Amino acid sequence: MHETTTQSPTQTSTQLPQAVEPRNPGMALDMDWVRRVQANTSAIERRCATLPGRRSIKKQHQAAWLLKAISLIDLTTLSGDDTVRRVQRLCAKARQPVRAEMLEALGMEGLTTGAVCVYHEMITAAVAALQGSGIPVAAVSTGFPAGLSPFHLRLQEISESVAAGAGEIDIVISRRHVLEGNWAALYDEMAQMRAACGAAHVKAILATGELGTLRNVARASLVCMMAGADFIKTSTGKESVNATLPVSLVMIRAIRDYYEATGYRVGYKPAGGISKAKDALVYLSLIKEELGDRWLQPDLFRFGASSLLGDIERQLEHHLTGAYSSGYRHAIG
Repeated sequence: MHETTTQSPTQTSTQLPQAVEPRNPGMALDMDWVRRVQANTSAIERRCATLPGRRSIKKQHQAAWLLKAISLIDLTTLSGDDTVRRVQRLCAKARQPVRAEMLEALGMEGLTTGAVCVYHEMITAAVAALQGSGIPVAAVSTGFPAGLSPFHLRLQEISESVAAGAGEIDIVISRRHVLEGNWAALYDEMAQMRAACGAAHVKAILATGELGTLRNVARASLVCMMAGADFIKTSTGKESVNATLPVSLVMIRAIRDYYEATGYRVGYKPAGGISKAKDALVYLSLIKEELGDRWLQPDLFRFGASSLLGDIERQLEHHLTGAYSSGYRHAIG
């Protein structure tokens, strides 16, 4: 997004109803297509290296894009010491992500985050705290983060999370299927998880930092979409390497290829390690250039993040006042 050509999203863009997108029904596993998928690592890395340096978004344009980024955040708490009160505070933050006087000064109203993401035990508390807001609850499932619990229990966990009120389920795939090249097993696993989700949308977490190669990432992305994934997601946030620009480029180009072949749009969610507003702008520019404006809506793009929102708030306050505030003024919950 060059400063001379980039336009900011309209101030009301985050308030408009989401377009109703036909849900990806999946397709039969096409092994010829899977085998044709390759990834030129050096070319991918060169493309990604140019993104941060040649992108410059300033002043009101930057503020508008940062407001857009807020509407795309899955505000997340996935800690072993989560409590009901912590989740309630997080949900209050999702409802009012930026202080009211700042939103008024920016000409915005009705801004919320895209979703709240929690463990199964916290679904009931999150659903109650978000009642009437229109903000969906996403639950991590299937033995998150390792995905190594017995398969029937993983499917049961999905069903119980949906019954508890989760509108979105973030599942984790079995990495061994990818590392062994057992694409049929990955397809069958993903298809059964999709079926267990019912009407709830399913995000397939690839744990890309553990897949070995970018080619594996590309092929796993394609197979999960063939099996009916509504979103593909980089990471659990618990791996040593989470979302990166090269991985993101590979995954969103797989999404583009799938859309061109089938006519169905699949969403994308980078997660883990995206904590700065400037990083969010780079990811948004990548999505805009590779997939287009339609993917810059909450039904097709999310940031999996917890601390990102705080830094975006600090940047917005700097835009309004010319000074950076202390972090405690923008607490998550």
